Amino acid sequence: MSTDATGTKAGDLVLLDFELWAEGGGRTDLIDTSREEVATTAGIKPPEGVTFGPRPHQIGGDYFPGGIEAALVGVAVGSEVAKEFPPAEAFGERDPKLIELFSMHEISRLPEMRREDAHLDIGTVLNIRNRRGRVVTLTAARVRVDFNPPYAGRKVRGTFKVLEALTDPEAQARAVVDLAYGRGKEFTVKVHQHVVTLKVPERAKFDLGWFAAKPRLIERIRSTLKPKSIEIVEEYVTPSTKSAPEAAPATDAPAEAEPAAEAAPHAHPRKAPKSETA
Repeated sequence: MSTDATGTKAGDLVLLDFELWAEGGGRTDLIDTSREEVATTAGIKPPEGVTFGPRPHQIGGDYFPGGIEAALVGVAVGSEVAKEFPPAEAFGERDPKLIELFSMHEISRLPEMRREDAHLDIGTVLNIRNRRGRVVTLTAARVRVDFNPPYAGRKVRGTFKVLEALTDPEAQARAVVDLAYGRGKEFTVKVHQHVVTLKVPERAKFDLGWFAAKPRLIERIRSTLKPKSIEIVEEYVTPSTKSAPEAAPATDAPAEAEPAAEAAPHAHPRKAPKSETA
């Protein structure tokens, strides 16, 4: 990877500040942004655990549609550009063949519709035969589902500012974690003598999303940093436990009084506490 005075190149890792809008059908919708004030004005809240701010981005990658990614090639670090994209360069034209009709009986058998909190309405997203679609019409017997991308057929405009080129190996590794899985700030990252070490945070250890992202993450680190090896550390600490001392056995009758000098060592007989185990 390289970044010079002529601007970014495909494959460069950068810190990107942006906003992206879809226009058409008499409305304008915010697609995505790194800018908190823009999201607040649009009434958009970030997912739980996510905060707004400039994001790591790989130029020419797969986060934005291909036409938008291509437009970021050559943007100089520190400069801001505003561009418009026709549907063909953004999310594609709408395909009427991707709007399909299903029986209510078939829809009701979907896993997401069998949950107690299931709700079916216009706009509900369904996963049917490994395809995600949105409900566009429904009756008591039929449901029409649109499998077009959400912003297909709409013009897109965006504003992008490349704030920084990420050239430090540890910053690059953390950026790749963000791109492949997210929560890059929670990982402990170390790059030493061409070995990349990632310590997995607690919340990711039992996350199915992490298991799915790991192969993709490894491949991206290999292609981006070209390390000699990659170490992924998942540490599971066994919590220590401490046994409480056993109480002295009860007696039916009080013991005879002993001389005062001998009473102290035997006043409260008990077993020795069990040793601490881990």
